[in-house]
Amino acid sequence: MSIGASLLPEFDEEMASTRRVIERVPPDRGEWKPHPKSFSLGHLTQLVATMPGWFVSMIDNDSLDLAAGGGYGSHSTEGLLQTFDGLVKKARASLERVSDEDWAKPWSLKMGDRVLMTTPRGVVIRQTFSHLAHHRGQLTVYLRLNGAPVPSVYGPSADDKSFG
Repeated sequence: MSIGASLLPEFDEEMASTRRVIERVPPDRGEWKPHPKSFSLGHLTQLVATMPGWFVSMIDNDSLDLAAGGGYGSHSTEGLLQTFDGLVKKARASLERVSDEDWAKPWSLKMGDRVLMTTPRGVVIRQTFSHLAHHRGQLTVYLRLNGAPVPSVYGPSADDKSFG
């Protein structure tokens, strides 16, 4: 079994949990922030919804230029769920097909001509699992602060006693 294929069960669980969190985002609270320095709820939700696309980019390209990326906008929760579902499908396919040899190839994060970091592709892919979990955790706090029920993620929540 390839490295990518061995990660699919974890990927599927993480994406299912992430979808449950995005589903709970109140559609009328996109501009809300818990603090002036914080992302807005809409921005954070868009970030979480598009992060599965990072796996595709990391597998298909040798670098990512942050200066070339688009900004964040106002999107409906339903629209972000559709984006998320499409990117999850693409990311899963990328993980299924990436060769073990590609995991060791260097991958760089750039800002224009400046290289911010270079690390083996496999390292940055694994870090992205953690990065997504971090922002999903932030999003659950935003849900709680807005009175939205928090779904189960790694176990039951105070609002959702089901598991998975």
